[in-house]
Amino acid sequence: MHTAFFLLLGASVARFLLRHPGSPSTPWIIVLSIALALLYVLGPALGAAPTVRRLLWLGLVVAVWVVLVVLAPSFAWCAVPLFFTALRTLPPRAAVVLVALLTVFVVAAQLKLSREFDPNLLLAPPAIAALATAVFVHMERQAASQRALIDDLIRTRRELAATERREGTLAERQRLSMEIHDTLAQHLSSQQMLLQAADRTWDSDPATARAHVRTATGIAARGLAEARRLVHDLAPPELEGGGGLADALRALDAGPDIEVRFHLEGAAAPLPDRVQSALLRIAQGALANVREHAHARTAALTLSFLGDQVVLDVADDGAGFTEPRPGTRAAAGDRGHGLPAMRARVRQLGGTLALESTPGEGTVLSAAIPLEPPA
Repeated sequence: MHTAFFLLLGASVARFLLRHPGSPSTPWIIVLSIALALLYVLGPALGAAPTVRRLLWLGLVVAVWVVLVVLAPSFAWCAVPLFFTALRTLPPRAAVVLVALLTVFVVAAQLKLSREFDPNLLLAPPAIAALATAVFVHMERQAASQRALIDDLIRTRRELAATERREGTLAERQRLSMEIHDTLAQHLSSQQMLLQAADRTWDSDPATARAHVRTATGIAARGLAEARRLVHDLAPPELEGGGGLADALRALDAGPDIEVRFHLEGAAAPLPDRVQSALLRIAQGALANVREHAHARTAALTLSFLGDQVVLDVADDGAGFTEPRPGTRAAAGDRGHGLPAMRARVRQLGGTLALESTPGEGTVLSAAIPLEPPA
């Protein structure tokens, strides 16, 4: 639109100079044309908002243009860019009034310039003004719709980012709670049991009591190592020796009064670190439940490699419990954080967790995790 304005202004000046050579008004035409061009260039620097300076600027532009049209009616065609300038600057109703006045002035100037009456000169300027106004209003509505859409997209992105941050925070809290339950809480529970056993036998069997204390000290050292690795988000220390998951499971215990046996079935295959960590934590959590709730004498860990999946079974000969109906929470087996944490670990790896228990006949927990086929 700016380019069109300057082209029309230049064409009007050239037309006047060619058709009226030596006219006394030529200096005024040149000066006013330069003034109008300079004023028009100054407009964008004042912004688009209808401020006092912007309104004064628009008034000066229109006034200079009116004088030019009075001196040379051919300058009337510069009105089209001025229509858009008025529509951008003024409120809608005021802009329409100004456009109508400018149109009337253009019609009068063209009729004055014409030697005979021409209906086109009477009808063409209003049609052009109406078309320019309609185009501008349509463009403004589209721009407003696009701005609303962009604002909505930005707001949605912010809400989505906030939701993702909240979900990430909750997921991290769940991960930490599972890690704390499967490591630190179990170590503290084992230490408590050992120290209580040492306290009961301190006078009658000092050697056994000291052995319990030494064992508790070792568990405390492992718990400290677990805490440090948890802070640094490292793998379980039991998996750092190079022996793999089988050796880590073989080294687990459930306390001084429970015998833990380990069985390996199938040809051991390399497992991803996430799978090894998850199965080790599940085994630790299951043994913690055996120690705290089952009143068992023995517990058996079985790690089975079945080609397309790896299965960990933890069985005990304890008291067992009655399984709850679907949709209810177990009174003994699902209390606390142990089983929900195990289910969450298995679910994250696309596996399944099964629990079977009969009162008086013990409990069997089975975690099956699918393995990707070898490339």
